[in-house]
Amino acid sequence: MIRDKDAAEGRGKGKRRRKVSYLTINKIDKVDYKEVNILRRFLNDRGKIVPARQSGNTAKQQRMITRAIDQARELALIPFVAKDSSDRREGSYRRSDRDRHHSSERANNDANVEAAATEAAAPAATE
Repeated sequence: MIRDKDAAEGRGKGKRRRKVSYLTINKIDKVDYKEVNILRRFLNDRGKIVPARQSGNTAKQQRMITRAIDQARELALIPFVAKDSSDRREGSYRRSDRDRHHSSERANNDANVEAAATEAAAPAATE
């Protein structure tokens, strides 16, 4: 008795169909570093090279793409890193800024504690 509907239809934990590469579909044998429009297909939004399991490339194609991307980066046809300020978190500090922020916060708290202690002691002395 099969309980899982997907397993009954053959979509269970069986073999997955391999993704077909863009290069294979378009019958591209060689990719040159000057073909930036093709190389950009194999970069993600941060400028990293997409892995073969995601793009569907064979090992040979992946090596060719990687070599071409590295050459294009060296010649400044493709950036090494995508510059996008929206990726940064707004509340993040650099380490020195964060330490400075926390130390000034601690100093303010210490000053408030001392002021409260002084105020509490002052009325008792006047009575």
